[in-house]
Amino acid sequence: MADATHTIHVDVVSAEESIFSGEARFVALPGEAGELGIFPRHTPLITRIKPGSVRIEKADGSEEFVFVAGGIPEVQPNRVTVLSDTAIRGKDLDEEKANEAKAAAEEALKNAKSEIDMARGPVRTRRDGRPTCRPAEVPAKEIRTR
Repeated sequence: MADATHTIHVDVVSAEESIFSGEARFVALPGEAGELGIFPRHTPLITRIKPGSVRIEKADGSEEFVFVAGGIPEVQPNRVTVLSDTAIRGKDLDEEKANEAKAAAEEALKNAKSEIDMARGPVRTRRDGRPTCRPAEVPAKEIRTR
């Protein structure tokens, strides 16, 4: 076991599971204004991180990568906890899975646009060619009751 004064305990947790838990010499987080570097005995901090890679230099000198979709890290002098809705270990990623996920997301986006357009229906026009308001677009102050 590494000397406790030279390591920091790191937990990376997603909504589904604990992704990483162990001792580290250093942690790099994708901060909103740039990369955050965390060493043991860091000043307490709670902030937000953007989607990206969390790099963990483990106590034995090896590196572990965890990809997060944003989140909240809590830093204490002897502990870093990263909470993220979605996180995946770097070693669990492969190019084929990433391409499949990208294709599925693009297809879902394309379908969502067409469903929204279909729900809106055709644009109705007045005799002068200007579009009429759709019921959902009529401002509340223009709705009159009889």
